[in-house]
Amino acid sequence: MVMFMELVLLTALGVGGATVIGSLMGFIFKKISHKFSDIVLSFAAGVMLAAAVLGLILPSLDHGGKYGILITIAGIFAGAVCLNLIDKLVPHLHKLVGADIEPHNNANLSKILLFVTAIAIHNLPEGIAAGVGFGSGDTSQALIIAGGIALQNIPEGMVIIGPMLAAGVAPRKTFVCAMITGLIEVVGTLIGYFAVSIASAILPFALAFAGGTMLYVISDEMIPETHAHGNERGATYALLVGFCVMLVTDVLLG
Repeated sequence: MVMFMELVLLTALGVGGATVIGSLMGFIFKKISHKFSDIVLSFAAGVMLAAAVLGLILPSLDHGGKYGILITIAGIFAGAVCLNLIDKLVPHLHKLVGADIEPHNNANLSKILLFVTAIAIHNLPEGIAAGVGFGSGDTSQALIIAGGIALQNIPEGMVIIGPMLAAGVAPRKTFVCAMITGLIEVVGTLIGYFAVSIASAILPFALAFAGGTMLYVISDEMIPETHAHGNERGATYALLVGFCVMLVTDVLLG
C-alpha cells in the first residue's frame, strides 16, 4: 500500500512537472513554430483519446454493474458539462493564445494572466482524471492516462512562457506562474485518487466523469488549436499515431 501510494505521488509530480518541463523548453525556444506545437499537441490528443476510452470509460462500464451504461453516460456528460461551465467563466487555450502581444502593454498583460489562470483551472480536472485512474486499481491503465495528460502539459507549458515574457513579466515570475499551474495538477491527481479510494461506490461515475472531461478537452480545445494554423493533415495523422501507440501499449501491458 505504501509503495502504491508512493507511485501515485510520483506520478502526480510527474504530471504536474511536465508543465514545468514545457516551460523550461519555452525559455530555451521562445518562438515555438505552430507546426511543431500542433504535431506534438495532436499526438498528445491521440494518447489522451485512447486513455480516456481504454483507461476510464470502458472500466467505468465494467465497474458499473446492472446500470453501468447509464452511469457511464451520465458521468461522461457530467464531466463535459463541468468543463463547459468552467469555460464560460475562464476561456482556455484556443481562445486566448493567438493574441498579438506588445511588450509592457497592461491590457495584454491582463489577458496573459487570464490565460495562465485558465490553464491552472483546467489543470485541476485533468489532474483528477489521472488520480481517478489510480483509484480503479489498474496501475498500467492509470500510468497510460497520466502519461497522456503529462504529454499534453509539455506544449501547454511551452506556450505560457513567450507571451508572458513579451508582456513584460520578469523571467522568475514567469517560471513561478508555470510551476503553479503544474502544482494545481498535482493537487487534482491526489484529490481524484483519494476520492475514489475512500468512496469506492462512486468509482464507475468518477471514471466516466474523468473520461468526459478528457473527451471535452480533446474536442473543444486540442483539436481546434491544432487545426487552426494550416497543419490539419499533419495534426490528424499525429493524433492517429498517438492513439495507435496507446492501443499497442494497452495490448502489451494487458
